[in-house]
Amino acid sequence: MSLDELSLELPIEHFANVFGSCDSYMKIIERSLRVTMTLRDSRVKIIGNEADVASAQNVIMKLLELSRRGNDITEQQVCYALDIEKEKSDVDLASLDDDIICHTVNGKPVKPKTAGQKKYVDSIRKRMITFGIGPAGTGKTYLAMAMAITAFKKEEVSRIILTRPAIEAGEKLGFLPGDLQSKIDPYLRPLYDALYQIMGSESFLKNMEKGLIEVAPLAYMRGRTLDNAFIILDEAQNTTSSQMKMFLTRIGFGSKVVVTGDATQKDLPKDVVSGLDVASRVLNKIDDIAFCKLDSKDVVRHPLVQKIVKAYEDYETKKTKSKSIKAANKGANSHRN
Repeated sequence: MSLDELSLELPIEHFANVFGSCDSYMKIIERSLRVTMTLRDSRVKIIGNEADVASAQNVIMKLLELSRRGNDITEQQVCYALDIEKEKSDVDLASLDDDIICHTVNGKPVKPKTAGQKKYVDSIRKRMITFGIGPAGTGKTYLAMAMAITAFKKEEVSRIILTRPAIEAGEKLGFLPGDLQSKIDPYLRPLYDALYQIMGSESFLKNMEKGLIEVAPLAYMRGRTLDNAFIILDEAQNTTSSQMKMFLTRIGFGSKVVVTGDATQKDLPKDVVSGLDVASRVLNKIDDIAFCKLDSKDVVRHPLVQKIVKAYEDYETKKTKSKSIKAANKGANSHRN
């Protein structure tokens, strides 16, 4: 099989950003697309079969465009650009880069990094209630928090309410010392972390003292009507069906709701059905309610997390297929008997 060779000239100031420290991103592209690349002065030479060379060129040009826009290229962006190229998807990384939700207290822009995240953010903008369902690392809570803070700063809502079911993650923590707030804070810590990063601790504490930002366990929502608020229910896979119904019926006029959860990480007792699972079946045909499913491709943490999530997804798929086959065989055998 004959090999193709392509030479590209790139601005020298973008080389380190596009190809990574010690050419680490270049090596990822080479392994993924089965090409060989060499860098010299302001040129990159790509050798491989015709289709792979063309794909490598496309990936490099997408990363170059992100670099020109002032982004510090990450390994996640390189891997996502490769995924898009392999699937021949029409996802435009530049359009994702244009959608800046807000800036963190350090001035870093918060924006969707994948097509799934973009769809999720757009649903939050357009719908009254959005369910963000997906594995760890897909930005469900963080993006929802960014949208809430943006709406609050624009005075589209008068307050932010963040809530979680207070359930231990598979461990019995026993007696926790201190007052009620110190007992529930460990369950709500991830919400505080996101608020501090986006809003800053001083602004957060000031608004919390005024009652404009509230972080509370789900049980505290009972009996309330929440008007003109941006409400986020996090870790919704750990709600019961009655808790989910209770929460959704708290919503008042002028409010927006985001429910986030990972259906694969439930901490409920084995005989309790998740309220998130029930809501997905019961509410999926109601106007103004959106269900956004995120998957391993939308993971924006370390690429190893993406591989872990994908491995578990494949394992669960195989297990489900195996159960279906066993059930079908059992039904066929009982029918013969």
